[in-house]
Amino acid sequence: MSSRKKVLLKVIILGDSGVGKTSLMNQYVNKKFSASYKATIGADFLTREVLVDDRQVTMQLWDTAGQERFQSLGVAFYRGADCCVLVYDVNNAKSFEALDSWRDEFLIQASPRDPPNFPFVVLGNKIDVEESKRVVMIARNALAQEESEEFSGDFDDPINIHIENDRDGCAC
Repeated sequence: MSSRKKVLLKVIILGDSGVGKTSLMNQYVNKKFSASYKATIGADFLTREVLVDDRQVTMQLWDTAGQERFQSLGVAFYRGADCCVLVYDVNNAKSFEALDSWRDEFLIQASPRDPPNFPFVVLGNKIDVEESKRVVMIARNALAQEESEEFSGDFDDPINIHIENDRDGCAC
């Protein structure tokens, strides 16, 4: 029997208010979706055990408030993060445009050792809403033209499309 150390990964979920960060986290950890909206105050976290390359990994997922008034709390929550998930609402182009600001602010407040190589995952949420297709295409084109993220994808709360694959971007 191997005596490998347990691996703990701290994953921060960021994005504008209302993009579905809490729903994404609850869907991934608890396999539950709630259509009702309740704003996160400060931050909350859940954990999930995953197996990566025959190693048990505990993912500690931090759901942060998207409201500007809580952004000053970032330093306390971002420090020690191993990955950052940037979430936008595919029906709201402004939430996609804000991702650069979220990324920059995270890098300032978290102060990772190697900022250019820090792993970010970009998720487009709410793809089940029909009018989302236009913003999804704009977002994909913008990501393709800018820097190459470790993984980018779409996530749909009630249907749970692609979330297992998206998780691998942080847990590898």
